[in-house]
Amino acid sequence: MPTDSGVKCQSCGDPSKIEAITDWLKPTTVTEVRNFLGLAGYYRRFVEGFSKIALPLTQLTKKTVIFGGQKLAMKVFRN
Repeated sequence: MPTDSGVKCQSCGDPSKIEAITDWLKPTTVTEVRNFLGLAGYYRRFVEGFSKIALPLTQLTKKTVIFGGQKLAMKVFRN
């Protein structure tokens, strides 16, 4: 659950995993995007509309997309 001081979820399991998601560096390769989506996907049941939020990042993993500079995907990643 988002709060003024960050993300809080008592039923989400390991707090270090939430910290890992919020502290993740900007991905620079498709593999890094997949790694992030894999970790974040574990918490999809706690995030309403996760698939819509993650869609720009998921699209970066397609073979037909040239990776780099997608402003919308990077904006979604930071938020």
